[in-house]
Amino acid sequence: MIECKLSEIADVIDCEHKTAPLVLDGDYYSIRTTDILNGKLDYNNANRVNAETYKNWTRRAIPEPNDIILAREAPVGEVGIIKEGYQVCLGQRTVLIKVTDPKVFSKYLLYYFVYPETKYDLQVRSTGSVVAHLNMSDIRDFPILLPPLAEQKAIASVLSSLDDKIDNLHRQNKTLEAMAETLFRQWFIEEADDSWEEVELQDIADLNPSYSLSKGQIAPYLEMSNVNESTFNPKGWYEREFKSGMKFTNGDALIARITPCLENGKTCFVTFLNNNQIGWGSTEYIVLQMKEPFHPFIAYLIARNKEFRDYAISCMTGSSGRQRVQATQLADFIVNYPDTASINEMNKQCESILGKLNYNASQIQTLEKLRDTLLPKLMSGEVRVMQ
Repeated sequence: MIECKLSEIADVIDCEHKTAPLVLDGDYYSIRTTDILNGKLDYNNANRVNAETYKNWTRRAIPEPNDIILAREAPVGEVGIIKEGYQVCLGQRTVLIKVTDPKVFSKYLLYYFVYPETKYDLQVRSTGSVVAHLNMSDIRDFPILLPPLAEQKAIASVLSSLDDKIDNLHRQNKTLEAMAETLFRQWFIEEADDSWEEVELQDIADLNPSYSLSKGQIAPYLEMSNVNESTFNPKGWYEREFKSGMKFTNGDALIARITPCLENGKTCFVTFLNNNQIGWGSTEYIVLQMKEPFHPFIAYLIARNKEFRDYAISCMTGSSGRQRVQATQLADFIVNYPDTASINEMNKQCESILGKLNYNASQIQTLEKLRDTLLPKLMSGEVRVMQ
């Protein structure tokens, strides 16, 4: 391997040090530090900007496919690579890395930055008494270890192949979720029979059902900050002593009840616990559990339903920025109560979709574990690949 400085193999371009004017929708993405994680850019949650802002924010350099964006701050050292078909500009506290050396493969450099030891080295170089951040000079002088180009491509090929399979499974689950939400709308709203009775949500579901955990008992804890629109196996849960919080088990849907989490769709369907195990999380969750004869997954579909979410937002009270909806208010939400034949068909469809979602989630977990095991071995040279 040879060692060089990052600036010797790539152009390192700083961001504009101001917030880009945002629009509700558009073809251009403003990538913030919160949109960068573990080698990927989160386009779904990225802010949008218009063409004029994009032009102004890319005067120093136009971000192109296979360019890398690095977070200088909060969190230091996270990177993501720009995919084909996306036009992006830099948000604050980010840096664009454009490989200029033909003997360097961009995707290898991406995984080099994802490598835990590289992340640690970047964090060690960060400064700041309040918020740690990287200086541009430290980024440009950061040492890079490079194997021959053929080996770089072989390493990147192995890791990107795993990432591509993971991404494909995530896309499949997104499609399955969208299918389930469409079926729910048809069942409960669009094709509801006039003979169906209108009932309150509390008639078909329990809100904040009672579970038992003792103070100090070790139980799985789920960080709300790591829950997004992903249904299964959310990141950021770990074993922790129970203090106080909302308790839940498999088959429950978790709904964030505080702004902006509720507005942003923070919802989770719990599947990751062992049999009869109780988990817990923030007091800002509302737990929804379906009653018989409804399939548990319908709770998640209700929580994702636009009418339900709009109703929840309309019920929020409290000071600006910290408004909340109460479970007692959601209990009054009106739903249609289908006939027995319709409920049976709903349950059958839910069981099929949930089975596929869980299978894909299990595959994702296996592939992520394999990738995370291989990455340090390939980067350190412990495992070599055919060139």
